[in-house]
Amino acid sequence: MELPRRTVVLPVHTAARLSLPLLAALLAMAPLAAQPAPPPDHPSPGAAMQLIRPDTEQSGALRRTGVALDSIDANEYTYIEVDEAGKSYWIATARMKIMRGDLVQFADGVTMEQFYSKLLKRTFQSVMFVDSVSTTPGKR
Repeated sequence: MELPRRTVVLPVHTAARLSLPLLAALLAMAPLAAQPAPPPDHPSPGAAMQLIRPDTEQSGALRRTGVALDSIDANEYTYIEVDEAGKSYWIATARMKIMRGDLVQFADGVTMEQFYSKLLKRTFQSVMFVDSVSTTPGKR
């Protein structure tokens, strides 16, 4: 006499738990997207602030406002030329998407004079490294 076959259906969460080790193994074997490391002379905005002003607490207030005139992406940074009340200067922040004409808001950061970027092969008269930038689309 043959016994009836039984199908075992696992709940979705159990099946998901069983596949996590498989997913982890596949991710470990997958090649990582090549992201070149920033040159040694590029400090992170937070690190630069702590090196130059170690006793100051970083403020999240975005006190400065301007219009983006130009932007350049370089590794993990975006350099933004800002026009603030008729005066233009460059700021640098973590890589982000920005368009010419966007309104930008940011807090004061650390300014480096005669900053040479090896990646861009360019010397900026000055660059202010800021922790974050908030943008609002401008007229296009």
